[in-house]
Amino acid sequence: MAPLSHPSIQDGWFREISSQWPGQAMTLKVNKILHVEKSRYQDVLVFESETYGNVLVLDGVIQCTERDEFSYQEMIAHLPLASHPNPRKVLVIGGGDGGVVREVLKHKSVEEVVLCDIDEAVIRVSKTYLPHMSALLESPKITVFVGDGFQFLADNEAAYDVIITDSSDPVGPAESLFQKPYFQLLYDALLPGGHISTQGECLWLHLPLISQLRDMTAEIFPVTQYAYTTIPTYPSGQIGFMVCSKDPSRNLSEPLRQVPETRYYNENIHRCAFILPEFARIILAKGKDIRPLFGRAAAALKASEEGKKSRKILLLGSGFVARPCAEYVVRDPTNELTIACRTLSSAIALADGLPNATAISLDVNSTEALDAQVAAHDLVISLIPYTYHAAVIKSAIKGKTHVVTTSYVSPAMRELDEEAKRAGIVVMNEIGLDPGIDHLYAVKTISEVHEKGGKIKQFLSYCGGLPAPECSGNPLGYKFSWSSCGVLLALLNSASYLSEGKQVDITGSDLMGYANPYFISPAYAFVAYPNRNSVPVREFYDIPEAETIVRGTLRYQGFPEFIKALVDLGWLDATEKEWLTEDLTWAEVTRVVISVSVRRTWEVYPSTLQTGVAQRIKCISAMIVCSTPALHQV
Repeated sequence: MAPLSHPSIQDGWFREISSQWPGQAMTLKVNKILHVEKSRYQDVLVFESETYGNVLVLDGVIQCTERDEFSYQEMIAHLPLASHPNPRKVLVIGGGDGGVVREVLKHKSVEEVVLCDIDEAVIRVSKTYLPHMSALLESPKITVFVGDGFQFLADNEAAYDVIITDSSDPVGPAESLFQKPYFQLLYDALLPGGHISTQGECLWLHLPLISQLRDMTAEIFPVTQYAYTTIPTYPSGQIGFMVCSKDPSRNLSEPLRQVPETRYYNENIHRCAFILPEFARIILAKGKDIRPLFGRAAAALKASEEGKKSRKILLLGSGFVARPCAEYVVRDPTNELTIACRTLSSAIALADGLPNATAISLDVNSTEALDAQVAAHDLVISLIPYTYHAAVIKSAIKGKTHVVTTSYVSPAMRELDEEAKRAGIVVMNEIGLDPGIDHLYAVKTISEVHEKGGKIKQFLSYCGGLPAPECSGNPLGYKFSWSSCGVLLALLNSASYLSEGKQVDITGSDLMGYANPYFISPAYAFVAYPNRNSVPVREFYDIPEAETIVRGTLRYQGFPEFIKALVDLGWLDATEKEWLTEDLTWAEVTRVVISVSVRRTWEVYPSTLQTGVAQRIKCISAMIVCSTPALHQV
């Protein structure tokens, strides 16, 4: 049987990453994965950690660990129970692991406990892997009901002295457990003088939600208070509880009896749990936020004080670089970002979790729709395929909107230069490493040489965005940080350069054959080949004296041979093919692209074609596998 795996466990570590606590995560070293299951309601994971024992995780969020679960279970149970004069009937909603029930049974007055959990998987799995928590579920005082807590409450009005809601965080189905209709059901299900306790989130992360909960419960219960406990494996090491009473005279912070056999709870901890740190007390009591401002919040306040105007930015596209671009744009709180994709779902996914970001559907083939959106913004960032950039620029000229693209200036784009100037807009195109930094340093160096009376006889500029050698283990020695299709098809571009005063032109299909070793220090195994048309550089850089001008691309050795093999096999031929259908296998497609019939090869021409195909593949394989620098030196 194959070992268990789970997407939240990588390289032997569990990572609790969630939008509920952005920018931080809890990690635990994993000894062994014990259980993985998709129940009817949620993802269930149990693993043995190195330092916290067995850990129960639901939908990627830690619910309990053997080492620290007692802190949460004791406090959520004993705060409402110890402050109640005579709790006899208790309802626990959620808490299928059994930990809360275990604590409830420590109160001698309790005669009956009902556990209502919607997911039987949690109860079943806990009995196997967390027996110290779930063992008392077999007590004769306990009734286990698997079903919906809402319906159970509706069916049991005025039935319980204490109701404890051990819920997960307010995401998905559990979100309803933090809303007014649920608390009204809790109130109605209580006997006179009854208490409730519910999971109330973290002071460090969820103060606005806690404030809303306190205000909302105060509309239903005459007494409502927030208390908290510490627990290392919960976000920020702290979790709280909303504790409420039907009796307006009840003092929830004063315990009426001692609770035996506890590890965290005692009478003084009970009292102290309701004493909040000043930043929390002030916001809950007066609605004033005295927490420090930093980062984006501080920038937003400064911009507001300075009267800085907001800017509307339109981002077109959903490729590899769209999300990093969007994240960068919204760092400035004065930027209002609209993410536009042809499919709305793609735009929504890109905008998820980003402040000041809105998702829309936009088809750039609709000139009217494109014109309207571009005109409504101050800047448009076009990350769609380069063939659409001219259309975007035309819309920007009409709407007098600035444009940023990530592409070279195509002839169609260059034709719009004068119109863009008349419209008073800036159209900024690809300017990063190449082209970008290389141009800046070239102009700087050339200017310094000319200023000292020198001349440029040869201009050679090579660069390339490459992964570190230890991360370049694939056959190409390359990582795709942008459109993989665009990367591969760009390798079919023709190239031109000057060599000793003569222009050399290379067709796209032959480009990889011109790659040569490029020796530098330290001695990386680089090869270099010409990049597009280097001839105009002589004019752009004002170096008419230059006899040799080459702008080229750097790759690791083996890249050109592998690409040339793909070209020779026809894999980079983008023309439409009638025979290419979805039912073909990779093997069948390969046979066709090397000019061999899919179905008749081995039947009709068993010897001749098999021999020819074998020789061709053997030749290409040898070129891929056995290439050395010596094979392609000039």
